[in-house]
Amino acid sequence: MRIVTTLAELRELEPPRRGDAPGRRAVVMTMGALHAGHLALVRTARVSADQVVVSVFVNPLQFNDAGDLASYPRTLEADAALLESAGVDVLFAPEASAMYPHGDPTVTVSAGAIGEVLEGAHRPGHFDGVLTVVLKLMHLVRPDVAFFGQKDAQQLIAIRAMVRDLDLPVQIQAVPTVRDTDGLALSSRNVHLSTEERERALSLSRALNAARQAAEAGASVVDTLAAGRAVLAHAADVVVDYLAALDPSDAHPVAGDHRGDVVIAVAATVGATRLIDNVVTRIR
Repeated sequence: MRIVTTLAELRELEPPRRGDAPGRRAVVMTMGALHAGHLALVRTARVSADQVVVSVFVNPLQFNDAGDLASYPRTLEADAALLESAGVDVLFAPEASAMYPHGDPTVTVSAGAIGEVLEGAHRPGHFDGVLTVVLKLMHLVRPDVAFFGQKDAQQLIAIRAMVRDLDLPVQIQAVPTVRDTDGLALSSRNVHLSTEERERALSLSRALNAARQAAEAGASVVDTLAAGRAVLAHAADVVVDYLAALDPSDAHPVAGDHRGDVVIAVAATVGATRLIDNVVTRIR
């Protein structure tokens, strides 16, 4: 595995080959502190592409809390070992000074209305920062396909909208959320949970499962959400930000009479750790 840290090195990558023909390049963008969820993205990319590039970059533009940025786990040496064992071809691990040599960029990408609801409302500017770094990495890496986890559902919706609206020549492929055996969605932030907090955090996945089961049984949007909220109502010391049924195209909450695909998304704080999770289902 080749490790590069500068934009110039990244631009000089040899194009992928498949025998005598051009090959496919895949990218997986991460902020490090890698876990099995990230490795699922890498494995999927490895199967479908001839060259796999993984970025590890804690992007300051997507943090609106300096303390959150400072405390975000950074484990580059361990991450590199995991990626090499997974068959990654190139690890791009820049410093912020390499990605933004002139300081915070003057020109950024706006998430528009997608960035104004739910996670966007809780973290103003977050999705603008995400889309700005994703667009920059796509220009630098020049992938044929990019892999993102379904766990960050609103982020995935925003990235797909950007690719569509700006006519980017890249395929976006979602990879299902990876969960621990007890159902907790894997997240780099889980390391901050104590044993007791981790047990309380299971209420998120249980609420989503209850909502999905209600939807699959023919419940309306209102009753689907009520099933999930009933679980959360009995969760001690879990501060819920939202449980909502989202339109997969724009991340806005759907109307009560909606029929069709929805993303049931939840966000809550357990102890000092804010967690998100979601399931994709269909309101019949």
